[in-house]
Amino acid sequence: MQVAFEGRVALVTGAAQGIGQSIAKALQTGGARVHVADLDADPLTAFSKPNEFPAHVLDVSDRSAAGNAVRDIIAREGRLDILVNAAGGVRGQVSRPIEDVSEEDWRIIFQANVDGAFWLSQAAAAPMRSAKFGRIVNIASGAGLRPSLTGIQAYTAAKHALVGLTKQLSQDLGPFGITCNAIAPGFIRSNPSSERQWQSYGADGQKRLVESIHTRRLGTAEDIANAVLFFSGEHTSWITGQILSVDGGRS
Repeated sequence: MQVAFEGRVALVTGAAQGIGQSIAKALQTGGARVHVADLDADPLTAFSKPNEFPAHVLDVSDRSAAGNAVRDIIAREGRLDILVNAAGGVRGQVSRPIEDVSEEDWRIIFQANVDGAFWLSQAAAAPMRSAKFGRIVNIASGAGLRPSLTGIQAYTAAKHALVGLTKQLSQDLGPFGITCNAIAPGFIRSNPSSERQWQSYGADGQKRLVESIHTRRLGTAEDIANAVLFFSGEHTSWITGQILSVDGGRS
């Protein structure tokens, strides 16, 4: 099955790091005009310039900034067809006993993983509704379906919330030709946080993790991008509200 995106316009957040970057490249290869966004300006610019992606430096948890980014894309392109909410992560945090978690640490992970996805989906809903077409794909996590390998309580709770938001948006927006699905990746060494986590396991822990995966290998950012392509195409108009585990069978 060929998945083509000629004439489509996409926005991919979290594009300063591996998964977001692979998604943007895959959509571009498929023919889409892809805008990229992230809070980290330097790595975003280093990625966007050589690949000719229009770039938006913004904090997705800022409702005004999220809305402005979508309005800017509509003004420049006349449309927004695909929104991939790949921004998120653990924001530099590590596992700690529950009593050591501050209110700020709890909230910042929700802001990055849930608030941003909602504000951008909210801003994209009207133009997608007018076009009677839209694809929203949220990058959740296996931590959205079960306890997290990170051990970070807020991350697990936020990703569960993102799964719930995906299902609600599917119901709300489905009548207008807009689908909303999520991908729950397994362990992927795609950014500094996941690399630190991987190194913390040591040789024995790394071996146990790989052996718990049916395919006996870690995933790649490209594996996640391929799943995004599936959900983003016209041929998946009757697939919505779904959470796809892309984890080598570990789930």
